Amino acid sequence: MTAAYDEIADWYEERFGGGEDPLGLHAALGELLGTGSGPCLEIGCGTGHNAGTVADLGWTPVGVDISARMLGHARGRLPVARGDAALVPVRSGAVSAVVTVMAHTDMSDFFAVLRQIERVLAPGGVYAHVGVHPCFVGGFADHSDPAAVVVRGGYRETHWTKESWTDQGLRDKVGAVHVPLAGLLNGVVAVGMGLERFVEGGEPVPGMLGILARKPG
Repeated sequence: MTAAYDEIADWYEERFGGGEDPLGLHAALGELLGTGSGPCLEIGCGTGHNAGTVADLGWTPVGVDISARMLGHARGRLPVARGDAALVPVRSGAVSAVVTVMAHTDMSDFFAVLRQIERVLAPGGVYAHVGVHPCFVGGFADHSDPAAVVVRGGYRETHWTKESWTDQGLRDKVGAVHVPLAGLLNGVVAVGMGLERFVEGGEPVPGMLGILARKPG
C-alpha cells in the first residue's frame, strides 16, 4: 500500500502536533462522542493526536491508517494497525464507537468507509464524525482574508482537487475529496445509521462540522 501522507508525515507532525486547535476539534469530538468504555476505533487516525481526547472520555482508543509513516508517530499514543479505510481490519460488530477526525476528505470513497463504519459498529454503537465543513472549506473557498470567506462555483459537485488558496495547508500537498453537505448527510443515512446531533466550529464562518450518528440497537 502507498499513501500520500507518507511523504509529509514528519512535516504534518511538526505542523499540526503543537496543540493548537482553532476549529475546536477536540471539544467537538468530546461533545459528540461522550463518555463511555471499551474500544473506540479511529479510522484515519494519522499521527494519533486524538487519542488523548478519546481516552479522557473513558474509551480505549485504537487506530487504523493507511500511512506507515503517519503510524510511526502514532504508535506511542495508541494501538494501531495499518489498513485501508474502505476495508477495515476489524470484525463486524466489534466496537461500540467509531470516530473520524479531519479525515473524510482524505478518503477517495467515503461512502465505502461509511459502510465499513456501520459494519464494525455493534448495535446501538455511535459514530462521531468531525471534519472540514463542506459548505465553507474546499477548492471553491478562498480563506486568504481572515475576516471573510469567498465561496465560488464548484461546491455542488463531488470532486478531488489540489487547488488551494494557501501553500501552508494539506490540500495543495495531498489533495482532498469534496463532498457537499447533502451528500455527506445522505451517505450516513444510506448505510442505515440515524443522525442525532451536529456541531460547528471556527470563525468567522464555521470551518468544522461535527456529526453524531448511531447504529440502530
